[in-house]
Amino acid sequence: MTEVRVGKDESLDSALKRFKKKLQEDGVLADIRRHEYYEKPSEKRNRKKAQSKKKK
Repeated sequence: MTEVRVGKDESLDSALKRFKKKLQEDGVLADIRRHEYYEKPSEKRNRKKAQSKKKK
């Protein structure tokens, strides 16, 4: 679970900004987006192939 503690003189906006950044670093947002809808196994394979080609 991602946790951010708000300091005494810290605004809520800056704490929220840090929280969102932490979520993005942990990969939580990407995971939520990936599970937003059903992805067929063939689509998963194609996405992974394209991703591996992109890395090369």
